[in-house]
Amino acid sequence: MTKVVNYVGVDVSKETLDVAIPKEDGCYVHKKISNNPLGFKSIIKYLPKDACIVMEATSSYYMPFAYYLHSQQILLSIVNPLSVNHFCKMRMSRAKTDRKDAAMIAQYGKSETPRLWQPKAEHLLELQQLQAILDNLTKQKTSCSNQLEAFVSSGKMSKDVSKIIKKQIAFYDKEIKKVEIKMVAITEKHHSELYKNLQTIPGLGKRTSMLLIVVTDGFTKFENAKELVSYIGICPRLYESGTSVKGKSRICKMGMSRMRQLLYLCSMRAMSSNKQCKEMYERLKQRGKNGKLALVALANKLVRQAFAIGTGNIAYNPNFSLK
Repeated sequence: MTKVVNYVGVDVSKETLDVAIPKEDGCYVHKKISNNPLGFKSIIKYLPKDACIVMEATSSYYMPFAYYLHSQQILLSIVNPLSVNHFCKMRMSRAKTDRKDAAMIAQYGKSETPRLWQPKAEHLLELQQLQAILDNLTKQKTSCSNQLEAFVSSGKMSKDVSKIIKKQIAFYDKEIKKVEIKMVAITEKHHSELYKNLQTIPGLGKRTSMLLIVVTDGFTKFENAKELVSYIGICPRLYESGTSVKGKSRICKMGMSRMRQLLYLCSMRAMSSNKQCKEMYERLKQRGKNGKLALVALANKLVRQAFAIGTGNIAYNPNFSLK
């Protein structure tokens, strides 16, 4: 593997890229380029031979430059903006300009040496895009359902209005079904054994198993279960000083809301059907933990079980222990 000496930070926006290129004295040369193929080509001559480009995963705006760099065999890392924010807060220096942001991203790369990026397989990219469509359709359906409920509660809704809203809900149901069928077909084609193994975990359903495959790129994206748990955002946090708890335990909100929702529902089923989860729930309740926190802990446990099964290519065993 090529040794990286110079980390180049890139702050991404829809129209432009701010690039921070390190100098020997520790400072940075700033370049602003267009976020398009002409801009990409113009920056190459300024990059050191041992460079690694570091960018935040900002919407989808980073993707064209990332694929261009990969085609040119230039090393790059795509990092979570939350991780960079945390890095900056620890140094009390989150910048207010794109230029300074780019330099901070470069410093993050030098300090944390993030994993090198590789393009997703085509089927994983399609699954990710279908999941985004599914999330949007679900939100639209929920909005219509809430609107219908509000109109019904008011007692002032005409038959025509009711018919229109119900027709919209039926449309979204139909489209959601189409997308789900397509996603299952892709998952079964490329991850048949993994998909089946995940569903052997008591409490884990088809939708959650499929979304875990999407989120983890088929369990190749994360080096350990802790990284995955943190990414999803199911880390119960306690604020304590000595033996005194300051405030209530609460779930970390940095992560994927849809994934958390599904895992929370799964944890309710796992509470009675999953041996390890059942034992954990009983221990937590005996220690006086509230029900919601206990269910979050079970969701955390389910993710760790899924990670062990997904990376170990095995089916669920109620007697195996997680490291």
